[in-house]
Amino acid sequence: MRRRGERAPREKVAVAAAEEEMKSAGRKAEQGAEEYQCTGLLEQDFPELCARAGIAAVPKVTPRPSPSFPEDEEPPEPTLAEVLAGIERKYSYFQPCVQAEREHEDPRSVAAVFLRGWKIEEDMLGVLSQCLPALAGLQALHLWKVGLTERLLPALVALLARCPRLRTLSLEGNPLPEPAFHTLMGSDSTLAHLSLRNNSIGDAAARLIGQSLSTPSSSNRSLVSLVLSFNRISDLGAGYIAEGLRLNRSLLSLSLASNDIGDAGAIKLAEVLGPFALTHAEVVERRRLLLAEALGRSRTTSKETESQSEQFSSRRSSMTNDKLPPAKSGKPPSKKKEPARKEEARQPKKAPEPRGARGREAKLSSQEKLSPEAPDPAAPPRPLLDEARQSQGSVVLPGNRALLNLNLTYNHITERGLGAFLAALERQQQEKQPKVPGKEGLLCLSLEKNRIPPPSPAFARLQELLPPLDPLLKSQEEERESGA
Repeated sequence: MRRRGERAPREKVAVAAAEEEMKSAGRKAEQGAEEYQCTGLLEQDFPELCARAGIAAVPKVTPRPSPSFPEDEEPPEPTLAEVLAGIERKYSYFQPCVQAEREHEDPRSVAAVFLRGWKIEEDMLGVLSQCLPALAGLQALHLWKVGLTERLLPALVALLARCPRLRTLSLEGNPLPEPAFHTLMGSDSTLAHLSLRNNSIGDAAARLIGQSLSTPSSSNRSLVSLVLSFNRISDLGAGYIAEGLRLNRSLLSLSLASNDIGDAGAIKLAEVLGPFALTHAEVVERRRLLLAEALGRSRTTSKETESQSEQFSSRRSSMTNDKLPPAKSGKPPSKKKEPARKEEARQPKKAPEPRGARGREAKLSSQEKLSPEAPDPAAPPRPLLDEARQSQGSVVLPGNRALLNLNLTYNHITERGLGAFLAALERQQQEKQPKVPGKEGLLCLSLEKNRIPPPSPAFARLQELLPPLDPLLKSQEEERESGA
């Protein structure tokens, strides 16, 4: 019994010593990594930082291969060695690697970094947080099957904020047990292109993603394209994303291909493209914005009128002082007041003309500055302040005409959902406005590989409403129409 009792404390002491040694080694690695000054050369900084952090078996940073022949020329017939090299590259794609894509031959011109099959842990993320911000031209980061966890996602968000030119992020094959991808789409995010393919995103995560796209009080204003294909989003999740599209005017392309969306989800998405009634929360926020706008307009107008009145009073006082005759001594006061009264009687007849003219000019200038017809182009769009109409006791806003591309291939949509999209597109064609940026309406809708029969007349009508994908075909059609 004593021996067992004696071993237990010894084992505890050994475990504690081992843990302390690991902590000290980690601190040394962090200190060594902090002491290193990045040079902006990824091929040099990455292995050096990994070695200082104690990361073993680090893959070498290699340049991303690119075709050696121009795109407008046909490639020559490959030799046997080139075929074998191509097969080797095809299977090496699934091996852990780090690749860099350059804009030109300069090794410091890295524009995109690709990490595939290499598990990112805390030490690896610490290395990336040092070498990636040193790349001045970094625009895209692709992480494919790197074992990302929701615990490391906040550190990744902080890393993205330190890369000023980074606009594209691809996180494919990184499923998270808890929904956390919406943290990449906050109102302060600068990402323009985000791909979340094959991440097992369900309806719970779709709800948070929809809220990140827009709510009555906030909206994402940087994201241009969002890829959510090959996930587990059903009709419920599609409805959440449709709610996020109500007040979002920055997203131009959305892919929901290869999900579990049926007619109910398709109808929700189609309803956003046409006029929709505001909810109670949206009506309250609209009234608050209108009140704030009116108060701001009244304050600026009052300040302008006060300044105009002060300027006029100063000018009037100077004019009266210049025209009044000087007082003469030795005469009775009654005779002094007579010429002054005559001059004062003459002055007000001429004074109101510039006053009224200036007042009208001030009002016109303030109305021109604050006119809703000429909004400030630098100001962010506020869909809740768009021109609305009353319909059956509800406030109705125009639909989302900013979304240009919607991909719903490989889902479970039937002719019922197709009819909803057809009605939305026909309504957009009827209400077609002049060519205004951000109000073109849907230009590409992909519904192939759904439960729609091939000889569907509704599908044929839908294809007629959509413009051709090839701009050359469109120009040829316009030439034929003009020739006819």
